[in-house]
Amino acid sequence: MILNFIAFSKALYSTWIYYSPERILFDAGEGVATMLSNKIYAVKHVFLTHGHVDHIAGLWSIINTRNNAMGDREKPLTVYYPEGNRGIEMYADFLKRSNSELRFELKFVPVKHGEKIFLRNSGSFVRYVQPFAVNHTYSEVSFGYHVIDVRKRLKEEYKNLPTQVISKLARELGSDGITESYEKKILTVSGDTILLKKEDVMDTEILFHECTFMKKEDRKFNNHASLDEVIELVKDSNVKTLVLYHISSRYVRGLERAIKKINIPNTNIMFVHPEKIFEF
Repeated sequence: MILNFIAFSKALYSTWIYYSPERILFDAGEGVATMLSNKIYAVKHVFLTHGHVDHIAGLWSIINTRNNAMGDREKPLTVYYPEGNRGIEMYADFLKRSNSELRFELKFVPVKHGEKIFLRNSGSFVRYVQPFAVNHTYSEVSFGYHVIDVRKRLKEEYKNLPTQVISKLARELGSDGITESYEKKILTVSGDTILLKKEDVMDTEILFHECTFMKKEDRKFNNHASLDEVIELVKDSNVKTLVLYHISSRYVRGLERAIKKINIPNTNIMFVHPEKIFEF
């Protein structure tokens, strides 16, 4: 079995998600380099959702490990973050000053809501990351991220034609003549947020949504999501796999039992246990 994700997330302490097909690390909480071990050299892109310490503290160990260990120290690393996030900007400045003699190229790149950061753009295969604004705290800019494929499908007027007819039209009109491009969300990562919008989760194949609280009554401030809210959001959203993460450790004892009770038709439900490495 090929693992696409390795993750750890314990609310308040540390959160990171490694998406191996594109060598992306979403957030970089404390301990990420230790837990990923040699896989840390494979990371090419880091996408930070916001500047809270449990999401960025691991950057220092990533940079130090890649610079000093015996792995491949020359691979470039690009860290993307919400433009205008002062906490991340100050930390990035500190990291660059503290590691002035790097053996690899390190870039910090601010990104905007709706911007497209292309991972692959060969013409026949286009995939990009798109940041989108989320509501977390009033004091800083926070983003979630989509990974989006640009795919092709038959135009509506040709969908119900026999295969032989479609083949004939393809020879006459060419592939571009009978197909149209469309965008497919293959992955959505919420970051810390009160709750994503319906349009943000609609039709995504895999959704990582934060779920700090099992009950919204346990929440004191409107900056994190609860289980009942996430479940209601995902219903009728055509999400194939929902992964709940950023769960508070207060729920460890009854967590598995509570999530097993959830049933969303046509949606596979998984969760990142706050004390265990998640692999999928």
